[in-house]
Amino acid sequence: MTFLRNRAGFILVGAIAFAIIAFLVGDALQSGRPFWEASNREVGSINGTSISYDEFAPKVDQNLEQFKQQYGSSVNPQMQAMAVDNVWQSEVANIILSKEYDRLGLSVSGDELFDLMQGSNPSPIIMQYFGNPQTGEFDRAAVISSLKARTNDANLRMQWEILEKEIENQTLQSKYANLIKNSVYVTSLETEDDYNNRNKLANFNYVSINYNSILDDAVKLTDADYQAFYEERKSAFTNPQEARKIEYVKFSFNPTAADSLLIKQQVEKLAVDFKNTKNDSLFAVSNSDVAVPYTYLTKGNLDPAVDSVIFNYPAGSFYGPVLTGNSYKLIKVIDSKISPDSVKASHILINPMDVGGEAAAYKLADSLKNLASRGGNFAQLAKTFSVDGSKDKGGDLGTFGRGAMVPEFENAAFNGKAGDLKIVKTQFGIHLLKIERQIGASKVAKLAYIEKSVAPSSKTKDMAHRKATTFMNAVNSGNFSEVAKKDNFQVLVADRITSSQGFVSGLDNPRPMVRAAYEADNGDVLEEIFAMEDAYVVARVANVYPKGQMSLADVKDIIEPGVRNKKKAAMISEKMNAALKGASSLEQVAQKLGTVVNPLENIVFANPVIPGLAQENKVVGAVFGSPVGKLSQPVEGMMGVYAFVVNGFSNPAPIANMFKQKQLLASSVSQRAIGIAFQALQDKAEIKDNRYKFY
Repeated sequence: MTFLRNRAGFILVGAIAFAIIAFLVGDALQSGRPFWEASNREVGSINGTSISYDEFAPKVDQNLEQFKQQYGSSVNPQMQAMAVDNVWQSEVANIILSKEYDRLGLSVSGDELFDLMQGSNPSPIIMQYFGNPQTGEFDRAAVISSLKARTNDANLRMQWEILEKEIENQTLQSKYANLIKNSVYVTSLETEDDYNNRNKLANFNYVSINYNSILDDAVKLTDADYQAFYEERKSAFTNPQEARKIEYVKFSFNPTAADSLLIKQQVEKLAVDFKNTKNDSLFAVSNSDVAVPYTYLTKGNLDPAVDSVIFNYPAGSFYGPVLTGNSYKLIKVIDSKISPDSVKASHILINPMDVGGEAAAYKLADSLKNLASRGGNFAQLAKTFSVDGSKDKGGDLGTFGRGAMVPEFENAAFNGKAGDLKIVKTQFGIHLLKIERQIGASKVAKLAYIEKSVAPSSKTKDMAHRKATTFMNAVNSGNFSEVAKKDNFQVLVADRITSSQGFVSGLDNPRPMVRAAYEADNGDVLEEIFAMEDAYVVARVANVYPKGQMSLADVKDIIEPGVRNKKKAAMISEKMNAALKGASSLEQVAQKLGTVVNPLENIVFANPVIPGLAQENKVVGAVFGSPVGKLSQPVEGMMGVYAFVVNGFSNPAPIANMFKQKQLLASSVSQRAIGIAFQALQDKAEIKDNRYKFY
């Protein structure tokens, strides 16, 4: 008993700890997921609100789909990073602003939402989906019909839920923006000051000595110089988010002469088979690294070296193998002819599924063709029978060149003549095509095209990888640069890289390297050899710049040019002060300095640019604060040191409509205030960003 009494505290703590662990493990066993897994799936958090990967990833995929539609099917690392950043910024804004809406008591009532969706004041989002693009009228009946249909359609119901959320968010954003706008007030004095800044003109003469006139080697910088410069501008040196400096060495595996010779031999053998094949198009598609449509092409679509000669070849000719750029080309000229440059056409599109099958669609197209050929109104027929979006314009497709339409439709449009009515089958359905007009004429050629890139062999890649491996095994956090220098490898630097950054100059796929850098500590050599399109990369974390105030050591390399110019400015100012002493005119100052007087006219305070030099805020500001006819003291600018004499000012006419001018200024100030307000909320927010763990 004595033993138990003496150790009762330890036993009690142990029992409680065991109970807690048992509870957590039991919960994990019941749910099938350990309690710590949720944090491992967290992309980030804003003010304590977690963003899970499962919710975040589909939004990124949706963003990428939009990029594919806009820029093409291929998505590069830059697009991936942009999509991730777009979604992240949206999530940050939604969470921060939602909390602010709640704090301010902003909401959207049920009646208000009803009016925005189907009432007399529809949301712009509803207008986008249910508004007539030609007339701008709101189709309320279509909205009501869609709302009713969602009851039995799960997919439509989900779409409406998303739409309602978008409408609610947009409305809250508008209310919040109006709240800020209504808090902004502009006085008549502020309005008049702004008006003068934009319209008052200054005419002055100046002399200047550029900082480049003093060699950098002639300026000796001390620690005190750096410290003074840093202290003056300390507030500018803050990191909005953590950044890293990465040093790396590239081991290129560009094709060697032996690689090029091997490809040439392969292409020469391919050329023999290409000449004898019975199926040119299939052979070309099967053997080319680059897909060129098997259709008529106009000049200007191929590699310039090829383009300049191939259109002079007659049908039946064979071109190549020829090395241009970084690839060998083989081309068969199947046909060549003179063809229109563009076609204006209309069509009626029939969906076979809507009319009982393909045979019925052909029959309907034939009937419509007969009606149109006997004088029937083609535009009216298109409005009645076409399922294409162009039916509202009478089937009008406008004017298009080659490559704008699918091959079957294009061939029919360009091979006919004005006035022809043709029935064409494409992947979209059965078309009745009307050729309205054909414009221009130039030579086109139908080509079977093969292009084989000169790529590095596996032997070349293996050699580069061995070099990278040897280097990686030899380096550590302290000798990276020394080993690279000893082996004549160039150390490259990617500085101030953020965790979500999708680009690094000179690297085509930097994301794996950036992610690894954020999982490593300062000084660490990254454990992986990173494969780029043309090189292997070995890297290390050279520095970590934490979020918040940066130290002098962190910014020393950045501010060095500014510190040097500050020192040069003092040297030039001393020289200029000596020239100003006893001088009665700017011409005398220029003569002493061995330079010339430069005249400037019609400079405004709001646009402080000295033509041919730079934006010189301090100089132009000093001009507008100086009396007419007086020699100035030296003014340190961005590009050099200046002295000037104001010749005169041209004051603008009095403000004709003060009320309107105040409105314009208030609108501009309000827009800035909205951005500043959100930035302030973001700066105060506790944001944890784990994106680099997933992307």
